[in-house]
Amino acid sequence: MTDHPITPPPELVEDWIELAKPLPQRPPNPGEFATLAARWGANQELEACCEWLQHDYPNIGANALRAARRPKPPSLKEQALQALAEADLGSTEAEWSQRFDTIRRALEQLDD
Repeated sequence: MTDHPITPPPELVEDWIELAKPLPQRPPNPGEFATLAARWGANQELEACCEWLQHDYPNIGANALRAARRPKPPSLKEQALQALAEADLGSTEAEWSQRFDTIRRALEQLDD
């Protein structure tokens, strides 16, 4: 097989093998290994696209593309505010319990 620009280095593959093992004496989980490889490849492709955009089309906004394609998960504060915003909606007991837990975890992080 010929090298491709998105071929991971052997050291990284070795790291993935270790990360994909459920237990040290067991073989790696193929699904976990494939997920790690797919994420790495997708991130490499995104960074290549952002670099190309920045070089050839600096006004388009590589940072906007990166933010759109790899959004950060909402903070605990944002999750708690969303849970409060949804508090007046008709909800099941399980939904109320989940919202309550999110708000409690956010409050616990506040300084006294």
